[in-house]
Amino acid sequence: MTFGAAYVRGLTGFGMAIILVPLLGLIVPPGEAVVLGILLQLLIGPVGINIILADADRATALPIGLIAMATTPVGMVALDATRPEVARLLITLVAVGAFVAVLLPKQPAGHRPGRIAVAGTGLVSGVLTGFAAMPGPPVVPFYLRRALDPRTSRASMLLIFFLTAIAGTLAALWVGIATWKLFLLSLLLFPPMWFGNRLGGRHFGSVPPHVWQTMVALVLGIAAVSALVRLID
Repeated sequence: MTFGAAYVRGLTGFGMAIILVPLLGLIVPPGEAVVLGILLQLLIGPVGINIILADADRATALPIGLIAMATTPVGMVALDATRPEVARLLITLVAVGAFVAVLLPKQPAGHRPGRIAVAGTGLVSGVLTGFAAMPGPPVVPFYLRRALDPRTSRASMLLIFFLTAIAGTLAALWVGIATWKLFLLSLLLFPPMWFGNRLGGRHFGSVPPHVWQTMVALVLGIAAVSALVRLID
Protein backbone atom coordinates (compact mmCIF):
# COMPACT_ATOMS: atom_id res chain seq x y z
CA MET A 1 0.00 0.00 0.00
CA THR A 2 2.79 2.41 0.89
CA PHE A 3 4.70 1.74 -2.33
CA GLY A 4 1.59 2.28 -4.47
CA ALA A 5 0.56 5.46 -2.68
CA ALA A 6 4.11 6.85 -2.88
CA TYR A 7 4.26 6.08 -6.61
CA VAL A 8 1.12 8.16 -7.10
CA ARG A 9 2.71 10.97 -5.07
CA GLY A 10 5.85 10.93 -7.21
CA LEU A 11 3.83 10.94 -10.43
CA THR A 12 1.12 13.48 -9.57
CA GLY A 13 2.51 15.47 -6.62
CA PHE A 14 -0.24 14.37 -4.26
CA GLY A 15 -2.41 11.39 -3.36
CA MET A 16 -0.29 9.49 -0.87
CA ALA A 17 -2.42 10.39 2.14
CA ILE A 18 -5.73 10.29 0.25
CA ILE A 19 -4.99 6.71 -0.81
CA LEU A 20 -3.02 5.44 2.17
CA VAL A 21 -4.82 6.83 5.23
CA PRO A 22 -8.23 5.20 4.53
CA LEU A 23 -6.47 1.88 3.86
CA LEU A 24 -4.40 2.12 7.02
CA GLY A 25 -7.60 2.97 8.88
CA LEU A 26 -8.78 -0.57 8.19
CA ILE A 27 -5.77 -1.98 10.05
CA VAL A 28 -5.21 0.52 12.86
CA PRO A 29 -7.48 3.10 14.56
CA PRO A 30 -8.13 6.22 12.40
CA GLY A 31 -6.11 8.44 14.71
CA GLU A 32 -3.03 6.24 14.33
CA ALA A 33 -3.55 6.03 10.57
CA VAL A 34 -3.62 9.83 10.35
CA VAL A 35 -0.46 10.25 12.43
CA LEU A 36 1.34 7.56 10.43
CA GLY A 37 0.34 9.28 7.18
CA ILE A 38 1.72 12.58 8.48
CA LEU A 39 4.99 11.01 9.62
CA LEU A 40 5.49 9.37 6.23
CA GLN A 41 4.94 12.69 4.47
CA LEU A 42 7.44 14.30 6.83
CA LEU A 43 10.08 11.72 5.98
CA ILE A 44 9.59 11.94 2.21
CA GLY A 45 9.20 15.75 2.17
CA PRO A 46 12.92 16.67 1.96
CA VAL A 47 13.47 14.33 -1.02
CA GLY A 48 14.09 16.56 -4.04
CA ILE A 49 13.41 19.72 -2.04
CA ASN A 50 15.81 21.84 -4.17
CA ILE A 51 13.87 21.07 -7.35
CA ILE A 52 10.57 21.60 -5.56
CA LEU A 53 11.62 25.05 -4.36
CA ALA A 54 12.85 25.99 -7.83
CA ASP A 55 9.70 24.86 -9.69
CA ALA A 56 6.96 25.83 -7.19
CA ASP A 57 4.74 28.89 -7.44
CA ARG A 58 6.10 30.21 -4.17
CA ALA A 59 3.90 33.33 -4.28
CA THR A 60 0.93 31.10 -3.44
CA ALA A 61 2.49 27.89 -2.10
CA LEU A 62 4.31 29.53 0.81
CA PRO A 63 1.32 31.52 2.15
CA ILE A 64 -0.96 28.49 1.79
CA GLY A 65 1.60 26.28 3.51
CA LEU A 66 2.20 28.68 6.39
CA ILE A 67 -1.53 29.23 7.00
CA ALA A 68 -2.06 25.47 6.88
CA MET A 69 0.69 24.97 9.44
CA ALA A 70 -1.08 27.38 11.79
CA THR A 71 -4.47 25.65 11.50
CA THR A 72 -3.25 22.03 11.60
CA PRO A 73 -3.57 21.77 15.43
CA VAL A 74 -7.28 22.59 15.14
CA GLY A 75 -7.85 19.49 13.03
CA MET A 76 -5.70 17.37 15.32
CA VAL A 77 -7.72 18.38 18.38
CA ALA A 78 -10.94 17.59 16.49
CA LEU A 79 -9.60 14.17 15.52
CA ASP A 80 -8.65 13.38 19.11
CA ALA A 81 -12.22 14.20 20.21
CA THR A 82 -14.02 12.29 17.41
CA ARG A 83 -15.24 8.69 17.64
CA PRO A 84 -13.48 6.28 15.22
CA GLU A 85 -16.61 5.48 13.17
CA VAL A 86 -17.40 9.18 12.74
CA ALA A 87 -13.77 9.90 11.79
CA ARG A 88 -13.94 7.18 9.11
CA LEU A 89 -17.09 8.73 7.67
CA LEU A 90 -15.63 12.23 7.59
CA ILE A 91 -12.37 11.04 6.02
CA THR A 92 -14.41 9.30 3.31
CA LEU A 93 -16.35 12.52 2.66
CA VAL A 94 -13.05 14.37 2.29
CA ALA A 95 -11.90 11.91 -0.40
CA VAL A 96 -15.21 12.28 -2.28
CA GLY A 97 -15.13 16.06 -1.97
CA ALA A 98 -11.65 16.24 -3.50
CA PHE A 99 -12.86 14.42 -6.61
CA VAL A 100 -15.89 16.68 -7.00
CA ALA A 101 -13.81 19.84 -6.56
CA VAL A 102 -11.29 18.90 -9.24
CA LEU A 103 -14.13 18.56 -11.79
CA LEU A 104 -15.08 22.23 -11.43
CA PRO A 105 -14.43 24.43 -14.51
CA LYS A 106 -10.89 25.70 -15.05
CA GLN A 107 -9.93 29.29 -14.37
CA PRO A 108 -9.12 31.45 -17.45
CA ALA A 109 -5.50 31.78 -18.56
CA GLY A 110 -3.59 34.35 -16.54
CA HIS A 111 -5.91 34.09 -13.55
CA ARG A 112 -4.24 34.93 -10.25
CA PRO A 113 -6.04 33.79 -7.09
CA GLY A 114 -6.89 36.48 -4.56
CA ARG A 115 -5.94 36.65 -0.91
CA ILE A 116 -9.25 35.16 0.21
CA ALA A 117 -8.79 32.12 -2.03
CA VAL A 118 -5.21 31.64 -0.81
CA ALA A 119 -6.17 32.06 2.85
CA GLY A 120 -9.21 29.80 2.55
CA THR A 121 -7.20 27.06 0.85
CA GLY A 122 -4.54 27.22 3.55
CA LEU A 123 -7.07 27.20 6.38
CA VAL A 124 -9.00 24.16 5.10
CA SER A 125 -5.81 22.35 4.13
CA GLY A 126 -4.44 22.76 7.66
CA VAL A 127 -7.60 21.52 9.35
CA LEU A 128 -7.72 18.49 7.05
CA THR A 129 -4.05 17.81 7.72
CA GLY A 130 -4.69 17.52 11.42
CA PHE A 131 -7.95 15.62 11.10
CA ALA A 132 -7.23 13.26 8.20
CA ALA A 133 -3.57 13.75 7.14
CA MET A 134 -5.07 14.97 3.85
CA PRO A 135 -3.99 18.53 2.99
CA GLY A 136 -4.66 17.81 -0.68
CA PRO A 137 -8.45 18.16 -1.19
CA PRO A 138 -8.44 21.99 -1.23
CA VAL A 139 -4.89 22.30 -2.62
CA VAL A 140 -5.22 20.03 -5.67
CA PRO A 141 -8.20 21.88 -7.21
CA PHE A 142 -6.55 25.21 -6.35
CA TYR A 143 -3.64 24.40 -8.68
CA LEU A 144 -5.24 22.00 -11.13
CA ARG A 145 -7.95 24.49 -12.10
CA ARG A 146 -5.33 27.10 -13.01
CA ALA A 147 -3.52 27.26 -16.35
CA LEU A 148 -0.18 26.20 -14.89
CA ASP A 149 2.55 23.91 -16.14
CA PRO A 150 2.18 20.50 -14.43
CA ARG A 151 5.72 20.84 -13.10
CA THR A 152 4.77 24.04 -11.30
CA SER A 153 1.54 22.58 -9.94
CA ARG A 154 3.26 19.41 -8.75
CA ALA A 155 6.11 21.26 -7.03
CA SER A 156 3.73 23.74 -5.37
CA MET A 157 1.63 20.93 -3.91
CA LEU A 158 4.68 19.02 -2.68
CA LEU A 159 6.02 22.13 -0.95
CA ILE A 160 2.71 22.72 0.84
CA PHE A 161 2.47 19.08 1.88
CA PHE A 162 5.95 19.13 3.37
CA LEU A 163 5.09 22.19 5.45
CA THR A 164 1.83 20.62 6.66
CA ALA A 165 3.68 17.41 7.55
CA ILE A 166 5.99 19.41 9.81
CA ALA A 167 3.02 21.07 11.50
CA GLY A 168 1.11 17.79 11.71
CA THR A 169 3.98 16.03 13.44
CA LEU A 170 4.36 18.83 15.99
CA ALA A 171 0.59 18.88 16.59
CA ALA A 172 0.51 15.09 17.07
CA LEU A 173 3.26 15.38 19.67
CA TRP A 174 1.42 18.25 21.37
CA VAL A 175 -1.91 16.38 21.51
CA GLY A 176 -0.12 13.22 22.62
CA ILE A 177 -1.30 10.83 19.89
CA ALA A 178 2.13 10.31 18.31
CA THR A 179 3.80 7.20 19.74
CA TRP A 180 7.19 5.56 19.41
CA LYS A 181 5.47 2.61 17.73
CA LEU A 182 4.22 4.88 14.94
CA PHE A 183 7.62 6.55 14.56
CA LEU A 184 9.25 3.12 14.24
CA LEU A 185 6.61 1.94 11.76
CA SER A 186 7.11 5.04 9.62
CA LEU A 187 10.86 4.32 9.49
CA LEU A 188 10.17 0.72 8.46
CA LEU A 189 7.87 1.92 5.69
CA PHE A 190 10.33 4.53 4.42
CA PRO A 191 12.17 2.22 1.93
CA PRO A 192 9.05 1.21 -0.07
CA MET A 193 7.83 4.80 0.13
CA TRP A 194 11.12 6.18 -1.18
CA PHE A 195 11.27 3.66 -4.01
CA GLY A 196 7.65 4.25 -5.05
CA ASN A 197 8.12 8.02 -4.97
CA ARG A 198 11.31 7.81 -7.02
CA LEU A 199 9.71 5.59 -9.64
CA GLY A 200 6.69 7.86 -9.91
CA GLY A 201 8.93 10.92 -10.21
CA ARG A 202 10.81 9.35 -13.11
CA HIS A 203 7.60 8.66 -14.98
CA PHE A 204 6.27 12.18 -14.34
CA GLY A 205 8.66 13.77 -16.85
CA SER A 206 7.44 11.53 -19.69
CA VAL A 207 3.72 12.28 -19.24
CA PRO A 208 2.13 15.02 -21.44
CA PRO A 209 0.29 17.78 -19.51
CA HIS A 210 -3.24 16.77 -20.58
CA VAL A 211 -2.55 13.14 -19.70
CA TRP A 212 -1.14 14.19 -16.32
CA GLN A 213 -4.27 16.21 -15.52
CA THR A 214 -6.48 13.28 -16.49
CA MET A 215 -4.44 10.98 -14.26
CA VAL A 216 -4.82 13.38 -11.32
CA ALA A 217 -8.60 13.38 -11.71
CA LEU A 218 -8.58 9.59 -12.13
CA VAL A 219 -6.58 9.08 -8.94
CA LEU A 220 -9.01 11.25 -6.99
CA GLY A 221 -11.95 9.39 -8.49
CA ILE A 222 -10.56 5.97 -7.61
CA ALA A 223 -9.77 7.15 -4.08
CA ALA A 224 -13.32 8.47 -3.66
CA VAL A 225 -14.97 5.29 -4.94
CA SER A 226 -12.69 3.09 -2.83
CA ALA A 227 -13.42 5.13 0.27
CA LEU A 228 -17.17 4.80 -0.30
CA VAL A 229 -16.93 1.04 -0.86
CA ARG A 230 -14.88 0.58 2.31
CA LEU A 231 -17.36 2.70 4.27
CA ILE A 232 -20.33 0.61 3.04
CA ASP A 233 -18.52 -2.66 3.81
